[in-house]
Amino acid sequence: MQLRDAFFRHIAQTSDQPMGLEIDYASGCHLHTTDGRTFLDLISGIAVSSLGHRHPKVIDAIRGQLDRHLHVMVYGEFIQQPQSELAAELCRALPAQLSRVYFVNSGTEANEGALKLAKKSTGRSGLVAFRNSYHGDTHGSLSVTGRNIYRDPYMPLLPDVTFLDFNDMEQLGAITNETAAVILEPIQGEGGVIPADPAWLRAVRERCTETGTALIFDEIQTGFFRTGRLFAFEHYDVVPDILCMAKAMGGGMPIGAFISSDERFEAFKFDPPLNHVTTFGGHPVSCAASLATLRELQSGDYATKAENIQQLASDLLTGPGIVELRGRGAMLGLQLESADLTQRVVETCFQKGVILGWTLHSNSLIRIAPPLVIEEEELHQAFTLIRDTVRACCG
Repeated sequence: MQLRDAFFRHIAQTSDQPMGLEIDYASGCHLHTTDGRTFLDLISGIAVSSLGHRHPKVIDAIRGQLDRHLHVMVYGEFIQQPQSELAAELCRALPAQLSRVYFVNSGTEANEGALKLAKKSTGRSGLVAFRNSYHGDTHGSLSVTGRNIYRDPYMPLLPDVTFLDFNDMEQLGAITNETAAVILEPIQGEGGVIPADPAWLRAVRERCTETGTALIFDEIQTGFFRTGRLFAFEHYDVVPDILCMAKAMGGGMPIGAFISSDERFEAFKFDPPLNHVTTFGGHPVSCAASLATLRELQSGDYATKAENIQQLASDLLTGPGIVELRGRGAMLGLQLESADLTQRVVETCFQKGVILGWTLHSNSLIRIAPPLVIEEEELHQAFTLIRDTVRACCG
């Protein structure tokens, strides 16, 4: 059976029209197909490959761990060097109250664990989330995702979830002494690359402190210098009670985590013991890759690289058909005049070898999240192609 036949016959499909590129290998900012084509990956595998594909330091770390051991025990029982070193390095880079790490395999698992930790540590059940948010597709994460297009097919979901409008000061009174957690993205991704208003985010923090509510930041997409800081909350000078991460964390390997205080994590030790467990969370190979990724991001000038990407986009992505450029650093959304225009631009750029982000659920927005290692000349060419394509499709 041919590879393409096996893909369409046996891989569960999530759309009627998958991109269908048959990947041979990937390197740096490029994907290479089995039929000899090369594509510039301007979405980093959906904000995952911030150091590009197969970064040498990440590959070396993976190879080194492969020669030591793979899985040896379910999470939290054995002392494993990659897990412990990664946890310590992460906590050194974060505010003092974010001092303990729970490793998982993905972003939605991080959010699921954070919601459970908030409920267990507060003894409450109420949750507050925001319209147009996206937190993942498992049942708990979907329950706090504020987009009915994802939720409706799976109702009923978790009870006792209240949705508020993002950046709306007037609705924060809905956070009460019965609220276990507020969960939000500092920059809404799937909802249209919408940054939180600084004054509003500070008000959310104050309201959560007043009511004893756990504030969860979903930084699965915004983390690891995507916005120009290690985490987006650093732009706002607002610290969450629980911080969730994944995507770029592993340098291309599957890993996620949620981080909170020593005191809050005490709740996971009793009634009953082992009340939140995972078999493969914190896999040693993924942790080794993540540690190499974190160290490289901290040692290089990736904050400046993200800022330069935003500046170049602001300079070039203007003109007919373009409504607005939103976002921060290398997490950008280009709003066009219509869904039809957006689809034609994305398809034309794809035919010319540039992969952009676009979905039917954000149908007039092109999402741009290039690897932070991309060269300025290549980025200039890509942004020029996008701009010129928009103009041509408008004509």
